[in-house]
Amino acid sequence: MAAVINEYTETVLPVSSNILAEKYDFDLSPATIRFEMLELERRNYLYQPHTSAGRIPTDKGFRYFVDLLMEEKKLSLREQKILRAGLLKSKIKNKMLVRTAIKLLSAMSENLAVGGIMNSNDFYESGIKRLLSQPDFDNLESVTRVAEMIDYLMEGLGSFSFRWKKKSAAEIYIGSENPICGIEDCSIIISSCQLRSGQKGILAIVGPKRMNYARNISLVDYIRRVLSGKL
Repeated sequence: MAAVINEYTETVLPVSSNILAEKYDFDLSPATIRFEMLELERRNYLYQPHTSAGRIPTDKGFRYFVDLLMEEKKLSLREQKILRAGLLKSKIKNKMLVRTAIKLLSAMSENLAVGGIMNSNDFYESGIKRLLSQPDFDNLESVTRVAEMIDYLMEGLGSFSFRWKKKSAAEIYIGSENPICGIEDCSIIISSCQLRSGQKGILAIVGPKRMNYARNISLVDYIRRVLSGKL
């Protein structure tokens, strides 16, 4: 399952048993791998977009990967330094600090970042162009859905309710799991944070379902800790 997701994340193409046999050291024949993929499809972890194509992970498949197979990915020291420098180079007010955090989050994740201060309902976004440049959104229909999604998301941030069930401070919603209407085509990694002033903030990355979850979780969590003064 992890190999299918890794391959799909990299290529954005349906994954075939032949590709897995060629690129991964499974010591299994393509026929055996094909059987395993058919079983995963039967259990709704993969689906076949059309006849004779390879398989693509479903929302359930991505969830299984995130919860059970994904390995933690820490930010490099260089990345940490860039984030700290960008956020702490001057004593800027909370509103500007959060806006700067959103811009950094978008730039380093190469996706859409949204967030703001919940007490005052000041929310910002950055990276619409980055999100739309992803090959997942390469037609007018998908672009239209993304535009509608951003409207729903910005309206829903102020009333967002956190579940707090995961080990990470960030929560992950994949496709149809999203509680905010209109973003079923994307995944969202979202976290609340408390600024040093005591105000409550919110940070989120919105990207395609094949996003790099491990890295993006680390980005959100690191920025959250910087904003709260824990680093």
